[in-house]
Amino acid sequence: MVKQQVESAVNGKIRCDACPVMCYIADGRSGACDRYANVGGELIRVDPLTIIENTIDDGGKVVAFLPNEPSEEWNGDLVHASTPFVTAVGAGTTYPDYKPAPFIVSQTHAGVDMVTVVTEGIFSYCGAKIKIDTDRFIGPETAKVLVDGEPVGHVTTGEYGSQMLSIGGVHHLTGGSKKEGRVTCDTILRLCNRESVDLVIDGGATLRLTAGCPPIINGVEESRMRVGCGSATIGMFAKQWKDMVDEVVVVDDHITGVLSEHQAGKLLDVAPTGIKIKGRRSTPGRYFQVAEPGTGWGGTNISDPLAILGDFDPKVAYPGLRLLMVSTTGEQYGYYILDENLQPVLQDILPSAVQETVEIVAENCEPAMTSVLFIGGAGGSLRAGVTTNPVRLTRSVKDALTYVSVGGAPAYVWPGGGITVMADVTKMPTNSFGYVPTPAIVAPIEFTMRLEDYRALGGHMDAVIPVERAVEQAERRIASTEDSVWPMDGKNFRWGA
Repeated sequence: MVKQQVESAVNGKIRCDACPVMCYIADGRSGACDRYANVGGELIRVDPLTIIENTIDDGGKVVAFLPNEPSEEWNGDLVHASTPFVTAVGAGTTYPDYKPAPFIVSQTHAGVDMVTVVTEGIFSYCGAKIKIDTDRFIGPETAKVLVDGEPVGHVTTGEYGSQMLSIGGVHHLTGGSKKEGRVTCDTILRLCNRESVDLVIDGGATLRLTAGCPPIINGVEESRMRVGCGSATIGMFAKQWKDMVDEVVVVDDHITGVLSEHQAGKLLDVAPTGIKIKGRRSTPGRYFQVAEPGTGWGGTNISDPLAILGDFDPKVAYPGLRLLMVSTTGEQYGYYILDENLQPVLQDILPSAVQETVEIVAENCEPAMTSVLFIGGAGGSLRAGVTTNPVRLTRSVKDALTYVSVGGAPAYVWPGGGITVMADVTKMPTNSFGYVPTPAIVAPIEFTMRLEDYRALGGHMDAVIPVERAVEQAERRIASTEDSVWPMDGKNFRWGA
């Protein structure tokens, strides 16, 4: 267990200075955050310090961590020659700002003297960006996202084949009621720790989201994301359809495609069919706004695809014309033949060749997934815990002399001022995140650089310890993932590029 410095004691209770709440903790009890406890008069970090072993050459994988019981997937026999990386998971916080980070670890990697500054940051300015692989309508942009009736975020602009949410942020954490802040903090914590969270979109869908798992929308689990928009689907499969049917309509809330009018159809000499589409025509064979957004065909609100068709042009259309209508995921489809009155008549059986093309559309759809990215801004306590001159750390990160990771996972550092980072929570050790009841999220963050660059930053050189001492305190060891970026790899730095 990691011991924390104790500043004062009152009536047998010790005062925890790991965050601004400053709890007094009785012997045998933990603080409000459940992260620190009083054990025999010593302040102990409850969660174990975590190190990652670089066993990638031996096919190492991250092992799921189960508190208080060993993992069945790991027998503890790690490669002793592997290089350890001390993550900030379980390391403790830097508060108040003038104190050095809990661990400032030196080691030699590939002949280069390196140092990693490790701390669990207290993030009031933080949240989660969520990508939900579905075309189904979940709610209008800017609609509130509610948990337990409290606003915790909003729907933001959708991306190709996915809906997007922005959860958290300082205004929800601290700018509303106490309940709103508490619920928002709990929602971010559970999402980032890969737990299931139930959300309701104001005026939209109910969602159950878990990082790395398919989204559940209105009680139905999504299985696939679309192969492309309606126009792209026409372009991909036009060659297969041209000799099987006379017309294809790919229904899509964004861009509905029509084979005979599309450039792909024109180049393949697909004859005009006289079809009429209700919607706003864009370029040939591409239609916008054929229906309202919804949970039906192609992310529209329709259950009958014929609702988007007008009357066929009798000067061009003919009885017996073969029409395939399909959604962008291949989940909905219908095969029609025009009767004597040029009305589409649904056929009970698809020709086998046409059925195969529908199945190919479905096969080309990727599995639907929920992606959760933690986003946070590194403020004073983080930077001052690294160096006595915090702006130098910011410049060093921008100059690619310092590599930022979050629980060992690669972090994308936003351009512009400050150190605003994003990281995929599924790349991090399980249970990497905590909280303090201010409310704020506690998230691990590591800054890795050459020892000489750390000295130039004005770093806390007196607090540097060799990696061997830090590893002695580690109670949780996991292997790196197969696709992980090793934080000390020279290619992460300007000098090693």
